[in-house]
Amino acid sequence: MFQEKIGVRSVRLALGLLAGIVAGQALAQDAPIQRVEITGSSIKRIVKEGALPVQVVSKEVIARSGATTVADLLQKLPAMQGFTIEAVAAGSNSGGRTLASIHDLGGSYTLVLLNGRRMAPLQDSGSAVNLNSIPMAAVERVEVLTDGASALYGADAIAGVINFILKKNFQGLTLDAGVSVPTNPGGKSANASITWGFGDLETNRYNILMTYRHDEQKMVKATEREFSKTSYIPFGHEGKSYIYDRTSTSGTAANVSVAFNNTGKADKDKLPAYGFNPYRAVNGQCAPGFFPYLSSTPAANYCAVDSASTIETVPESKRDSLYTSGRFKFSDNLTAFADLSLGRFDLTARIAANPVSVAVAPNSAVYNQYVKPYLSADQQKYVQTATATYRASEFGTRDSQTITDVIHFVTGFDASVAGWDVNTGLTYSKYKLDERYTGGYLLNKEFRSLIGSSTFNPFLPTGSPGSPTAAQIGSSIFHGSIREAYSDMRAIDTRASRELFTLPGGASSIGIGADYRELNQVQTASTAAKNGTIYGFSASNEFDYTRDSTGAFAELALPLVKNLEVTTAVRYDRYSGVKDANTGTTKGKTQDASTYKVSARFTPTTAVLLRGSYGTGFRVADQAEIAGTLVPGGVTATAYDCPAALIASNEALCKAGRLQYFLSRGGNEQLKPEKSKQYTIGFRVEPSSSLTFGADLWDVRMTNQVSSVSETQAFADAGKFRELFTDFADPATGIKSWAFIDAPINIGRTHNRGIDWDLTVGEKYSFGKMTLNVNGTHMLKASYTKAGTDNEWTDSMDSYGTNAAVTFRNIAKAVFALETGSMTNALTINYRNGYKDQETIPYDVATSKPALSAIRLDVPSYSTVDYQGKFAISKQWEVRGGIKNLMDKEPPLTLRTSSGHQIGYDARYADTLGRTVYLNTSYKF
Repeated sequence: MFQEKIGVRSVRLALGLLAGIVAGQALAQDAPIQRVEITGSSIKRIVKEGALPVQVVSKEVIARSGATTVADLLQKLPAMQGFTIEAVAAGSNSGGRTLASIHDLGGSYTLVLLNGRRMAPLQDSGSAVNLNSIPMAAVERVEVLTDGASALYGADAIAGVINFILKKNFQGLTLDAGVSVPTNPGGKSANASITWGFGDLETNRYNILMTYRHDEQKMVKATEREFSKTSYIPFGHEGKSYIYDRTSTSGTAANVSVAFNNTGKADKDKLPAYGFNPYRAVNGQCAPGFFPYLSSTPAANYCAVDSASTIETVPESKRDSLYTSGRFKFSDNLTAFADLSLGRFDLTARIAANPVSVAVAPNSAVYNQYVKPYLSADQQKYVQTATATYRASEFGTRDSQTITDVIHFVTGFDASVAGWDVNTGLTYSKYKLDERYTGGYLLNKEFRSLIGSSTFNPFLPTGSPGSPTAAQIGSSIFHGSIREAYSDMRAIDTRASRELFTLPGGASSIGIGADYRELNQVQTASTAAKNGTIYGFSASNEFDYTRDSTGAFAELALPLVKNLEVTTAVRYDRYSGVKDANTGTTKGKTQDASTYKVSARFTPTTAVLLRGSYGTGFRVADQAEIAGTLVPGGVTATAYDCPAALIASNEALCKAGRLQYFLSRGGNEQLKPEKSKQYTIGFRVEPSSSLTFGADLWDVRMTNQVSSVSETQAFADAGKFRELFTDFADPATGIKSWAFIDAPINIGRTHNRGIDWDLTVGEKYSFGKMTLNVNGTHMLKASYTKAGTDNEWTDSMDSYGTNAAVTFRNIAKAVFALETGSMTNALTINYRNGYKDQETIPYDVATSKPALSAIRLDVPSYSTVDYQGKFAISKQWEVRGGIKNLMDKEPPLTLRTSSGHQIGYDARYADTLGRTVYLNTSYKF
């Protein structure tokens, strides 16, 4: 029958995902027939190729990938686009969070489950789960449902579901260890784990399992890779020579920005803000190690420093995870279970030394020597403020350590009662982080005392007379926590399924279920962060939000005729308003939603499967999106000229030249649930036992999306978005300037469509078994409305879009494996197509001016080749060795501006480690 021939074998072939190949022994044997719950359905049934595209990543495929983390494993799947990587920790407070994103819909729309149950989400990303929360050593397989599943799982499952299935009923002792060493400097990593289990659930009526793993990752400095060593990048385009200048105007030999008091002056007589570099004014050239700032103007003629060379491309981290599971079979119809997962992730990210504003008092000695002589008489008369854009280079890089602790506990039972298969569980899950500053951030009192001394001169380079001494530096650096945050989730759920009545195609089945969850999300700023202990620092927003949700669903599987099965599902969810403990109020209204799904599978022959589905989905806004208060959010991602509308409104709040502006963020109590409609149509064919091919066309439309106007849009049309600008006082100097407000609204729409496909060919020969698997995703549409609009459509298809990302039309992976006795060799080719880069205006070397028009680079396609060899020394001892990125392919040049710290490359779309040799070994006692 098809369900045995195609279904079991296709599942064992991992449906063409990640390497799509499993061991020949697994291919040769049929799994024992048993009723199990498959991701995407609540009905226990015999494993078969279903109506929904569930892609399975087996234990062997995981090992063959060479992945050392769950994020490495998932983010290399062709169906994954739009995820968040660990490298964003450089210059953010992410703590190295990593997200999954199916079909470029985003981490907030991809539901991540652990053994079929939800985990506590990221505190600062609403519903998304940090993949670093998953215990890698305990993962038995991963099931990826690439179709919407809100009708079964509720909110967040618009893009699909990723279900990590952990080990169960394991006996024995296994030791695993691995090491990875790039052939370029830095980036070494190592891991070791132990797994121990005893008792057989069937014969002993119990099983206890414990597994522990430790991982360490060393840093990679920007200067240790050619592609990341500088922010001053010469390049050629269409026969011309350009320089891409992302150097910083904050340096030890600081620039100065002077503002004037124009009160009572006629418009024609008003003095515009003026900026220059005092060291160059005195010495005729920029200080050693500085560049002439290529974006300078007559009114703002600066020198700049190459700050990007001081950051890390890969942060340093340590990870510990412990998973323990117990199962007790009281009878053939009742089994109790308890699973506990504990994890700690310790990451330290280092970025360029602290850029701080230093007020220069008019008529001070420094002002009189380095500023006043270079102002006109009229300017000297009306000076209001002078501010040095100083960088505390002598104080070292800014080091941020984030310690993340995870606890996930589930207990419950499986039972068979009156023909029903019942599963009930209680869940307690907590995700907690502590962000600490360990270097480079300045103590307010001590640093103000230092810069207020008569010997301090912000306009001289490092090492000059008057530079801070080692003792002054050591006593001026802050060490300590700046914030703590956690998500605390409590839940209870129950689901049951059974056969109902007989139809021409077989027995119909029903699945029903209900769940209740309470989510408490808290963030507190440390005393030091709030009381001014840290120089120029704005504390994180404090909040204490709680929201509960209740849901119920029903699913019905109807085998109408022998070769046709139709399944329907409906669900109702209700979310309360957000209780704000800090204000004692409830923000937002109670929201509810009903969703449904209809799917069908048809097997006209034993070698052909046709399938399809149609359904609706929804997602509620994050608690912070609803209840968040307006707070400082750092600065804009890039620098801007002061827009004409803001000049007209209050020119005094404009900065001199092209500079970054302050940013504020807040919530919106009127936000409603986002909604979606989606469908899939697919087929699978197996014309012979050695060939399998399948493809699924999918389409997702979302409306009412929570969206906000991007800073780029707002600065480009500040008159239209005037309400999104306010004044903000620099906490370091008290000087006010314009600030951009980033707040969400229900207005966005998206439309994504594509094809997931896979092909597997396997043949046995006298010398062994050869298997070829090729799989990929071909995107047909990736359209979205511009932030803050519901009718201005754009896309990021093969192009760097306004969402600061690229949607790749084609991502593919090909794996060729040869098994010869105890040896297996595998070669993997990873491919993604090229794209049009972000539009930018670089410096034209020929004209010594900015280019007359913006250019867009053609970023080439990117392919890497991986090799792995596995050797079974004995039945107990296995060794795997391999080389990732065999050809040492560097990331291609990109001129994106969405990351203020990683310049010239995009770590999301390329390998930053380079060629890496690894060795893993496993011994079973």
